[in-house]
Amino acid sequence: MKKSELLRRMKKSKFFVIGLVIAVFVTLAAFTSPLFVVHDPIQSDLRKRLISPEFLGNGINGYILGTDALGQDIFTRLVTGCRISLLIAAAGVLIPALIGTALGAIAGFFGGTIDNVIMRICDIQLSIPTMVLAITVMAIFGNSVPNLLLVLAIVGWTSYTRVVRGSVMGIRNSEFIQASRVLGASNARILITQVLPCVLTPLIILMSQQIGFVILTEANLSFLGMGVPLPNPSLGSMIADGREYIATAPWTVVVPGVTLMIIVLAFNFLGDGVRDILDPKNKD
Repeated sequence: MKKSELLRRMKKSKFFVIGLVIAVFVTLAAFTSPLFVVHDPIQSDLRKRLISPEFLGNGINGYILGTDALGQDIFTRLVTGCRISLLIAAAGVLIPALIGTALGAIAGFFGGTIDNVIMRICDIQLSIPTMVLAITVMAIFGNSVPNLLLVLAIVGWTSYTRVVRGSVMGIRNSEFIQASRVLGASNARILITQVLPCVLTPLIILMSQQIGFVILTEANLSFLGMGVPLPNPSLGSMIADGREYIATAPWTVVVPGVTLMIIVLAFNFLGDGVRDILDPKNKD
């Protein structure tokens, strides 16, 4: 696709523009937060617990979004939690993408017994609900960021495997593949230099669509106390901690909840926009 055509599709896709703007804003706010936050995200002060946000009309109190039940600044914990979630989302998309792409390429290229074994494992895993599998793994291995990434890899690789396998099966008997075989190219060389570049488009589309799912999965696990270990802030754990005060201090739940909703929607919009832009069937 020509650069001019790519830019035209980007500008035309409302989902892509909206998602990109929000995603860039959230990312910049999260990763530049150490430059402007004035409170410690894990330091508690019970003398300042449940202070209402400034926007509720209670005057300037130094806490833009108020404090939680432990007297921690919600704004500071919010931007810090967003940074942690984005880092986990990046790793939680990249790791299963690498695993799933390798297995999908092997299954689709060689077929036969290798394909049957890999796809049957996929089918078995897909028969288990995602959250049940995630909770089981975290309960067995414990609560930590490496274990959380392990969970995301386990629940995420199947999608990439199925997509890449289907794409590879569609091109494995192509003339340029046969020509490479005749010239003596090894299977590994054909896979790396000729097959994988052909599956980049569906792979990029799937990765962009999985970011929101990974962020939501991490938040769900943190809500249950099985995600980002405390006292590190996470949107899911902030919602869980504030639910007891939803009647007296609703900002402790509403602020992280709305933030999580906006972030997930933004990346879902971005993923849909990327699909519309890169889809070869889209001629608009």
